[in-house]
Amino acid sequence: MDCFSEAEGKRSHDPLYCNPGAPPATGFPVGFTDKLVVIVGAGPAGLATAALLGLAGVPYVLIERCNCIGSLWRHRTYDRLCLHLPKKFCELPLMPFPLDFPTYPMREQFLEYLESYATTFGIEPKFREAVVSAEFNGDSWWVRTKGVTSLASGGEQPKLAGNVNMYRCKWLVVATGENAEPVVPEFEGSARFKGQLMHSSDYRSGEGYADKRVLVVGCGNSGMEVSLDLSNHNARASMVVRDKTVDRILLMMSRVIIGDTSRIGIARPRIGPMELKAVSGKTPVLDVGTIAKIKSGNIEIFPAMRRFHDHDVEFIDGRIENFDVVILATGYRSNVPYWLKDKDFFSEKDGFPKKSKEWKGKNGLYAAGFSKRGLLGVSMDAMNISEDIVQQWRDMRMEDVREIMFNRRATCPV
Repeated sequence: MDCFSEAEGKRSHDPLYCNPGAPPATGFPVGFTDKLVVIVGAGPAGLATAALLGLAGVPYVLIERCNCIGSLWRHRTYDRLCLHLPKKFCELPLMPFPLDFPTYPMREQFLEYLESYATTFGIEPKFREAVVSAEFNGDSWWVRTKGVTSLASGGEQPKLAGNVNMYRCKWLVVATGENAEPVVPEFEGSARFKGQLMHSSDYRSGEGYADKRVLVVGCGNSGMEVSLDLSNHNARASMVVRDKTVDRILLMMSRVIIGDTSRIGIARPRIGPMELKAVSGKTPVLDVGTIAKIKSGNIEIFPAMRRFHDHDVEFIDGRIENFDVVILATGYRSNVPYWLKDKDFFSEKDGFPKKSKEWKGKNGLYAAGFSKRGLLGVSMDAMNISEDIVQQWRDMRMEDVREIMFNRRATCPV
């Protein structure tokens, strides 16, 4: 038996490569599953990290609360969605997009790419398991999950079963991303509104909205595209531009191409889209035809909302207008503070790492997909995290080999 084989045999009795330790005193069950790495979230960040660790031979488990990979793209996006950056900036490590895909792949094409990526690298997530807590006890991370009996919709949380699963790991990778939960603001009078009130995560297409008065609250990419889609399906679409700031293409070209948007109620940004993304984390808004609809009067612009009435919406300028449907394109947020018992690395306020673009915390804690740099940042995080874990894992194996060789020499007869 060679030294590496003997070392692996030794490790088989201690799969965490550390002292067993005991689970935190939080009422956890005695039974648990050992894995070197637990990855939470089977979106692009989780898949990329799993692929790289798997290729290096590092044992991991990938946990996903939904019933599929890329659940945000599959369950919470509208049909006309496409990537907002060219595909060469959005590919995951080790696998480019197919050559026959367009420069800006559509939603279904991106989902096809993710499925192919998982198949290529043999990634098999544990679906319908929601992490309810993750805590470091001084030796290991203890991750508690519950089975999901009903998937989330809108701003609601998924319904969980009573059964509890427990995982113990040395390294914990948080890959739930920037957009785990829809943001549903509270508006005065929303409970009394007799029309349909929904988040854009539940919107699929403008079919069925013809001749209806629909108000879209928010002017980010979702708000702009949903408004355009509604107008294309003959809905009477309006859009709330609360802060009167919406980004377009590079500032030097935007006035030439789309003119002075301030005349239609949308102020131009002071900085370009690349700087905006780097400084604030906000994704630049790309015009896909919405500006022309606004200029022609097919989409009406309103200021911020003040309150709901039974059938109307009141705005801060005093206008009161009737609407059949109100769609909240108000974005998403991280859900990390709800389940991760760590206050040093992740902010309790927004669920992002406290230091911008940081991917490594203490005690084997990592953040994948929180750099606010889109899919390009996801790939960079996954490569940094996997390299760091793989190096530590190999160092541990070498320590075992050296220990075995030392013991052999010590027991060798003189």
